[in-house]
Amino acid sequence: MTVLFAPHWSAHLAPGVEADLGLGATLAGAWTARWAANPGAEVIATPSGRSVTAAELEQLTAAAAGRYAAAGLSPGDRVLVSAGPSVELVVAYLAALRYGLTVVPANTAYTAIELANLAADSQPSLAVLDDVGRAPDITATTPDLAGLPASQPTPLDRVAPADPALIVYTSGTTGKPKGAVLSHANLLASAHAVRLAWRWTPEDRLALSLPLFHIHGLGVGLHGALVAGGSLLLVPRFEPAAIASAIDAGATMFFGVPTMYHRLAASPYLDGLSRLRLAVSGSAPLPADLHDTVRERTGQRILERYGMTETIMLVSNPYDGPRRPGTVGLPLPGVSVRLAPREGGVAEIEVAGPNVFGGYLDRPQATAEAFTNDGWFRTGDLGVLDDDGYLRISGRAKELIITGGYNVYPREVEDALRSHPGVADAAVVGRPSAEWGEMVVAHVVPADAVDASVLERELTEWCTERLAPYKRPRAWRWVETLPRNALGKILRHRLP
Repeated sequence: MTVLFAPHWSAHLAPGVEADLGLGATLAGAWTARWAANPGAEVIATPSGRSVTAAELEQLTAAAAGRYAAAGLSPGDRVLVSAGPSVELVVAYLAALRYGLTVVPANTAYTAIELANLAADSQPSLAVLDDVGRAPDITATTPDLAGLPASQPTPLDRVAPADPALIVYTSGTTGKPKGAVLSHANLLASAHAVRLAWRWTPEDRLALSLPLFHIHGLGVGLHGALVAGGSLLLVPRFEPAAIASAIDAGATMFFGVPTMYHRLAASPYLDGLSRLRLAVSGSAPLPADLHDTVRERTGQRILERYGMTETIMLVSNPYDGPRRPGTVGLPLPGVSVRLAPREGGVAEIEVAGPNVFGGYLDRPQATAEAFTNDGWFRTGDLGVLDDDGYLRISGRAKELIITGGYNVYPREVEDALRSHPGVADAAVVGRPSAEWGEMVVAHVVPADAVDASVLERELTEWCTERLAPYKRPRAWRWVETLPRNALGKILRHRLP
C-alpha cells in the first residue's frame, strides 16, 4: 500500500511558511477576525457596482442572524438553502453559520420532488429559497429574509469547531441521497489548506461564478476568500463575456469546471485568462488537450485539483512547480493519501485529515462502510502515481457520472425511468462529451412495442418533472434486454 504523508506538503508551502490549518478554531471565527482586522476592506462586489465592506458584512450578518432568532430558530436547527448567487444569499448563509445553524444547500435546479426528499431527510426548520413556491410544504423565505420577523439582538459566534456547519447531500449507489455532515473544523482546515497552497492573500479578488450550493463554489471559493481576507466578485451566471468583464474589473483568480474552460476556449474571451494570477479547475477531470490549448493561447497554466463533498479539498497541483496535465497533483497540507489495492490490479484512493467529514446524517451503516477499520475514508475513486508522486485519477470504483462538474448517480435516474409505465427496465451510463466531460445516456427496455420517438418524448417530460436538468438523459438507446451477471447486477461495460 502506497501512502503519501506530510513530506509532500512542502511542495505547496512558500519558503518558511508552516501548515497552520486553524485547528481548534471555527470557520465563523476566522471570518470575523479578518473583518475586525480590516473593517474598510471590500469583501463582496457585484457586476452592477455594489460593494460590501468587512464592517458592513459584519453588521448585515448580525442583523440577519437576529431575524433567524426572532423567527424562533435556535442554534443547532437546520436551514435548507437553495438560491442563485447574490449578496443577500451570502449574508443569509454567513448569518446562519454565525448563529450556529446548520445549512443544507440544495441545487437550484432541483424539482419540488427533489427538494421535498431532501427536506424529509434533513428536517429543516426553515428554507431560504429563490422562489418559496418551490417547496410549498416547508416554511420558507427569500434570501433577503424579508419573510422573517424584525431582527432582535442575539449572541453570535459561539459555535465549537466540531459543531456541524453544512449537511451536503450526495447520492449513493442505491440512489438514496445521503447527507454528508461537515463541521466548522472540517471546512476551516480545507480553506486554510488552499489558502496556503495557492498563495491566497488579501490582495486577491476571486471571480466567483460557481453555484453556492456546491462544495466547489461554497467550500472552496466563498470560504477560501473569506478565510484569506480577499474579496469576491460575484458573477451570478457563468458566461465567457462575464468572466472577461470580471478580469477587466480586477479579478486575479478564477475557479471553474472543465465545461467552463471548454466554453472559454471556444469564445473570443479566452485571452483574458492571461491576466489572472491563478486559474483553477476541478469537480471533473480536465482534458489534457484543453489544458494545452489554454496554455498555448494564453500562457495560463490551469491548476487542477481534486476533492469531494465528504472531504472538501484533498490534492492539488503545486502553485510553484510543474502543473501536470492529466494529474491532480500532490496532497494538500494536512491531508494524507494512500492507494489501497483492489481486485483487478487497481488501487482505490483512501484519505485522512482534519478536512474529512465524520459521517452521514442518520446513516450509521453507510458511514461504517465509507471508512476503513483504521479510520481512512474510501473515496471510491481509483488512482495511480507517477514517479514524482503526482496522483492521477484512473477511474471510479463507484458508478458515478460527472457531467458539467455535477455528480449523477445512475441508480437515481434509473429509478425515475423505471417508475414510468412504459419502461420495463433501464440502465444509465456516462459517455464521453467534449463539452460536458460526460453526458448521461439511458438504455431503456420498453414495456410494450411502442414508437421510440413517442416514448422518448414521454420519458423526457417524465424526467423533467422528477430530475434536475443535469441528471436527465441527453441520449437514448432502445434495447431488448440489459446485460446482467448471475446476481442480476447490470454489466454497464457491455451496454452498446
